[in-house]
Amino acid sequence: MKKQYAATWESVKTHSLPDWFDDYKFGIFIHWGIYSFPAYAPLTWELGEVDIDEQWFCNNPYAEWYFNSINVKQGPTYEHHIKTYGKDFAYRDFLPMWKAEKWQPAEWGNLFKRAGAKYVVLTTKHHDGFCLFPSRYTDYHCLNYGPKRDIMGELTEAVRAQGLKMGAYYSGVIDWTFSNMPIFTESQNMSNACPTYAYADYAYNHYKELIDLYQPSVLWNDIGWPTQGEHMLPSLFAYYYNQVEEGVVDNRWNDLWGDFKHKEYKHGEVSREQKWEMCRGLGLSFGYNQNESDDSLISVKNLVSMLVEIVANNGNLLLNVGPRADGTIPEGQAERLIALGEWLAVNGEGIYYSRCSRYPTEKIGELTLSYTKVRSDLYLFVDGLQSGKNSLPLNIYGELEALHPELSFWVENTPQGRVLHIENYQPDWYVLGFKIANAEA
Repeated sequence: MKKQYAATWESVKTHSLPDWFDDYKFGIFIHWGIYSFPAYAPLTWELGEVDIDEQWFCNNPYAEWYFNSINVKQGPTYEHHIKTYGKDFAYRDFLPMWKAEKWQPAEWGNLFKRAGAKYVVLTTKHHDGFCLFPSRYTDYHCLNYGPKRDIMGELTEAVRAQGLKMGAYYSGVIDWTFSNMPIFTESQNMSNACPTYAYADYAYNHYKELIDLYQPSVLWNDIGWPTQGEHMLPSLFAYYYNQVEEGVVDNRWNDLWGDFKHKEYKHGEVSREQKWEMCRGLGLSFGYNQNESDDSLISVKNLVSMLVEIVANNGNLLLNVGPRADGTIPEGQAERLIALGEWLAVNGEGIYYSRCSRYPTEKIGELTLSYTKVRSDLYLFVDGLQSGKNSLPLNIYGELEALHPELSFWVENTPQGRVLHIENYQPDWYVLGFKIANAEA
């Protein structure tokens, strides 16, 4: 019998993480909206590298924060806006320019499938307040303005046609159509938010609409939740879990509840003891940034290494795509997704459906050894290899099976222990995977 949740914290907090979220490991995040037309931000830092203060917000590398970056009236984005569009050109004036005229949701779904992703999360409303779904609570949405299409609806259909799960991001506490005070410090994300009960009801009702219209597998709330509406959250979560049995929510609800924790770039603390998710862009921005050249994006090698490290330590990777305003995905982003998918096609058996091994990640000189387990089988991933021949000590026992079919290797038993000899490593294999059957039994 299906479990029914009551609208109390005691009931909601009995919810356990569905297996699929721990099994799937890799999802695609999408930031697409009005901000995709100006598509501008300076190339500064990863979140977490500097204090999240005036220096950060006036030099914000997130193109999707364009509204605030011109609202603070200083810094590179503001200067670019004045020079390019003029001081009287408002953010909302970009809306008619975002037409999505080349958008083919089926092509996106196919690309995400090729990338090896198992779930997708779309920004249904970012901080600018514009909704990528039709709502009866506002006319400021994608059927009335801009693309004049149900973005969330069409993409949900395309993603699920590929066998992937679909989730919904929503900016819970920030909405600049309600309160547009400029944000200069992290604390102002909450303090400058709209303080009214009316906005708390508005956000609550939007979530109910998203649940009813699309049955999203993830509710991905950002920044926080209106404090005036905190008492409504048990009702919202109970409604969601009762409607979407497989559903999960993140923990950005003023830390009152979450099925998993978050890390964004270098910001946030996580551990192997609790399920977590890393979100980040392929570059420094989530929204498309015209300043990000191919060299600005994470390399395929570093992308593969990051995925392995995250998964080995109980995390998922939610990797962001920032489409252009016309609906096309920049070539450098697509190429990296396809390359990651090719690596996963060879090594995915040690990634998908895996859990933390009893062996922690270890460093041996320039090499990083990461471990996962799938049921009783142990998987070893070796990162940092040089082209050609390599040798490294092994701290595990059992017969090794290479996941890459062209790899030549052998294991030597010495008085000092076992040594793995790799004969023909190629740099475009990135991280090498090995299986050791029943080594976690």
